[in-house]
Amino acid sequence: MTILRKPAVAGYFYIGDPEKLTAQIERLIDKDASRTRAIGIVSPHAGYMYSGLVAGALYSRIEIPDTIILIGPNHTGMGASLSIFPEGLWELPNGTVEIDATLATTIISHSRYASEDYNAHTGEHSLEVQIPFIQYFRKDFKIVPIVMMSTGLEICKDLAQAIIYSIKKHEKDVLIVASSDMTHYENARVAEEKDRKAIEKMLALDPEGLHHIVREYGITMCGYAPATTMLYAAIGLGARKATLVKYMNSGDVSGDYDRVVGYAGIMVE
Repeated sequence: MTILRKPAVAGYFYIGDPEKLTAQIERLIDKDASRTRAIGIVSPHAGYMYSGLVAGALYSRIEIPDTIILIGPNHTGMGASLSIFPEGLWELPNGTVEIDATLATTIISHSRYASEDYNAHTGEHSLEVQIPFIQYFRKDFKIVPIVMMSTGLEICKDLAQAIIYSIKKHEKDVLIVASSDMTHYENARVAEEKDRKAIEKMLALDPEGLHHIVREYGITMCGYAPATTMLYAAIGLGARKATLVKYMNSGDVSGDYDRVVGYAGIMVE
């Protein structure tokens, strides 16, 4: 029996009606942007009302390959500490997406920490909200969904090595998506100062520096472990540069700059 994950935040983080969702995404993307091949990206995962312009600008700039590894933080506290959804389908308003079971299984078997697990993904939004953007630009692709509750540097390195090995073994053309928002619920000035420190480390392709500075300065970047993992993997796959595509915060939408959430779109080539 095929495992089918139902959408958890359709109609909440993004419009649940297929045609209206497509129209929503078209308002957020840049149809005139030049697109290039990326190894990895950091993309936000808030409601499209708040972070959609950042995600839209980012996805408008990249070519979408046939396999996407999605790595996000665990917001629900459910499931394994490092959870990989091993097989089945994810249902979205604009169609179902198949899990790349071969790639997922290889990653699990070559990581000391990863587990086959469905529970961590049931209500988690951080990966789900990436998929409608990907579907807009490409209809036929597979995914490997990974959710991280554990955030230790050794775990990030271990997962990155398993990803590198698996991509090379199967000779896959893969995009690694690290899902993360930036600073949470501080005033815009403080948030931008803290986020700049983390962004500088990502642009320098310095995963250990990112992991360290987030902890040193108490930066509430929820997906810093996924971003650290993506950077390690991207470097191992030949990445040479990173670009900040767009940065904004929730106050740019709501007008409330006293308690904002920051959003950054970063492309790694």
